[in-house]
Amino acid sequence: MEVIRGWTHRAFPIEDLSFVGEARRHVARLAAERGWPEHDAARAALVATELGTNLAKHAQAGQLLVAARDALGDIELIAVDRGPGMPDLARSMRDGFSTTATAGTGLGAIARQSEAFDLHSLPGMGTVCLARVRPRTGTAAATPARTDAFDWGAVCVPVRGETACGDAWMLAFDGRRAAALVADGLGHGPDAQVAAQAALDGFASRPFDDGAATMQSVHERLRTTRGAAVFGLWMEGEALRYTGAGNVAGRLVSGTADKALATAHGTLGLQVRRFDMTPATRPPHALALLHSDGVQTRWPGAALAPLLAREPTLLAARIFADHARGRDDACVVALRPKEGP
Repeated sequence: MEVIRGWTHRAFPIEDLSFVGEARRHVARLAAERGWPEHDAARAALVATELGTNLAKHAQAGQLLVAARDALGDIELIAVDRGPGMPDLARSMRDGFSTTATAGTGLGAIARQSEAFDLHSLPGMGTVCLARVRPRTGTAAATPARTDAFDWGAVCVPVRGETACGDAWMLAFDGRRAAALVADGLGHGPDAQVAAQAALDGFASRPFDDGAATMQSVHERLRTTRGAAVFGLWMEGEALRYTGAGNVAGRLVSGTADKALATAHGTLGLQVRRFDMTPATRPPHALALLHSDGVQTRWPGAALAPLLAREPTLLAARIFADHARGRDDACVVALRPKEGP
């Protein structure tokens, strides 16, 4: 069994080139704190610089999201904006192409310096670019967690001005079974963070036990905190079960289906009646999406159809960029079984 305790992204709004240095220094500090070799830390800083520079020069409402994914041994960088998008993505990826009289090596350099790279862009929709950097040599290189049967991704960002995040998430994998939890501590800031992390503690101790019993364990852990809204989901093939209480939302989204997963009112740790497990069937090719109330609930699933078959982190970042309320912590988790042999 593999349990992944979710990380938090730090968001850097990139309004012009002067904002890029802060993001680069943050990435360099994350690498240094983890004992990365100097040349690997320099690669990560270069990726941050190139992504931030692209946002400053080309994007509208651009943000660079950065997280150290210690369970997977890498640093994740996500550049996301609201336009104008790239009309010719293949051409933009070629070295030497530029619209701003520069060398035109930015996207190519990012791809070469990263262990994982993905990019989606549509005119009018905006661009989301994902890069992950991991040490290539030395003892700092980590062995990534194994989640062979599932594709998944997450974006979790504290409200602007806070470093503590009151939203938290966790995933657990056991062969072809997966369990997911999203917790939203009441309010935001350090006390909300304590509540959300306590919910993860309760879930981690028994992720594949009876779902109602697991949620009761989370409820007991939260009694000494300010409480949290919590959503738990269990997936095996097309079969789902879910339960929880409060305003964390769940959805099943495919190219032809969009189904909301509703839970009871209440707040774990304070007041909740009982935890009823609700069964559901995952439509063909559908992702399960869980998100806190820092993200609007009425976004149109059809608008995200081009991203449904892509790396789930791209989808989570697109939802965050387009539908985060901006006045609370925001968390989006996307999960689906891998398809094919």
